[in-house]
Amino acid sequence: MVIYLKDVKYHTSLISRAFTLVELLTVIAIIGILSAMLLAVFSSVTNSAKSAKAKMEMSSLVTAIQGYDGAYGRYPVSPAVQNLANAAKSDFTYGGSLLAAYATDIGPGNYTTDNSEVIAILMDLTNYPGGGWTVNTNHQSNPLRTIYLNAHMSGDTNSPGVGMDLVYRDPWGNPYIITMDLNFNEVCEDAFYKSAIVSAGGLNGLILQPDGNYAYLGTVMVWSAGPNKTIDPDDPATDHENHDNVLSWK
Repeated sequence: MVIYLKDVKYHTSLISRAFTLVELLTVIAIIGILSAMLLAVFSSVTNSAKSAKAKMEMSSLVTAIQGYDGAYGRYPVSPAVQNLANAAKSDFTYGGSLLAAYATDIGPGNYTTDNSEVIAILMDLTNYPGGGWTVNTNHQSNPLRTIYLNAHMSGDTNSPGVGMDLVYRDPWGNPYIITMDLNFNEVCEDAFYKSAIVSAGGLNGLILQPDGNYAYLGTVMVWSAGPNKTIDPDDPATDHENHDNVLSWK
């Protein structure tokens, strides 16, 4: 049998034809786009799950605070905090490091205290895990020794859950913000959400009060800075940094 060289060259070119550089770069680009899309979807699903967890934890916090109030006729706060609220005839917001960073923007008020004393009382903890007394020393703030809140202990001071400093942090690692009706007028004015800039027009269901602030028609507010872990007192609640905050009352 005779095989012609031109036939060998023709068939070989069909079998062994390689990708060109342009084709290879196109495939890489497509893979990159698909990976970015999958990453965005995964991130969205993860944050949705964390938001749901935050809502559940906040609901437990609200229930625990109301349970304590029902048992003792007062809120789970230290005498020092209640005295501050009495003197100012106002509510009190446990804002911790999150609100402390915006102190000059939010204005005057006692809201840089973290939520650790609330957690110590609700969980009936008399000592910090690393040593030292809490405001509940010898169960003085919870003499019935009732555990109103069951929360995961994180073992550090950055992770979600209750840290070694007894600060309760959300699924993204930021402290939960807690406001209680310490002037006992059946409404809550949170240090951040009372602002007419943030809650203008009654955003998130808040009601304009005679003092010009916005308030929640209830006795306890708990919220989280959400996935972006930031807030902005110069923006409405629905814009930019504030739009993904997770709220117990909504």
